[in-house]
Amino acid sequence: MPNKAIKVAIIGSGNIGTDLMHKLHRSNILKLTWMVGIVAESEGLRLAQKLGYNTTHKGIDELMEHANEFDIAFDATTASAHHRHADILASSGKLVIDLTPAAIGPYIVPLVNVSEHLNKTNVNLITCGGQATIPIVAAINRVAPVKYAEIVSTVASLSAGPGTRQNIDEFTETTSRGLVELGGARKGKAIIILNPADPPIIMRNTIYAQVGTDTDQQAILSAVEEMVDAVQKYVPGYRLKTSPLFDEDRVTVLLEIRGAGDYLPDYAGNLDIMTAAAVRVGEEMANHLQESPRST
Repeated sequence: MPNKAIKVAIIGSGNIGTDLMHKLHRSNILKLTWMVGIVAESEGLRLAQKLGYNTTHKGIDELMEHANEFDIAFDATTASAHHRHADILASSGKLVIDLTPAAIGPYIVPLVNVSEHLNKTNVNLITCGGQATIPIVAAINRVAPVKYAEIVSTVASLSAGPGTRQNIDEFTETTSRGLVELGGARKGKAIIILNPADPPIIMRNTIYAQVGTDTDQQAILSAVEEMVDAVQKYVPGYRLKTSPLFDEDRVTVLLEIRGAGDYLPDYAGNLDIMTAAAVRVGEEMANHLQESPRST
């Protein structure tokens, strides 16, 4: 644990930013100082004010007038907005954890490659589908080379706000690349489904991985179960719906993610896994900063 908390700011006062705020409120390693939005009457800004944080509805420009009050920024806006934010934050030497699919910095999934990118100034958390499924593909790939990985993420329509809907194309492209670059699959494909069911469904993810026909099924089962246990350390609602299914050269893994209910209902596991991963990465970066201070 660091000697003292590292100061951080959230850019984006929508669903993801507000849920992230509640998780950061509990962190002993990260100290939230600013919540930034662009809509004065947003619920996120109102709640941030209630919790005693500095707020602004004037966007990143006003935040940068207080650049000495944070070291790490979490960007919970949109892919298009992050391109502008990234340049501004980089010019001030800030570290950035990007929760949009902009993918300016390297992809990062806490249990797959966080230690490789602690010196990077901008890291990307891919997508909710990526955070949910890439650990499983990576786990399978460690014991059986994955020739092709396809994932289908189904989320409740009510959990998909304007930012998520604007980023649908980026979601599929970014997640597909992540399955290859981090998961280790030779080829990857991602699909997202917004399910309007009432009552809303819990986030579900189906992973299809093509491996060799002579693969050790027990080794795959053990690798998947170990990965699920590890992810549950920071996403308690992450679980297998059933044991992995084997059909010749294909492995099918069914996941369910129930949110922690910090700000949004528990069916919003798609948001919960993003914010939980963001905190996990932020705390790793904070520890690294304490061990190897950097000048700005």
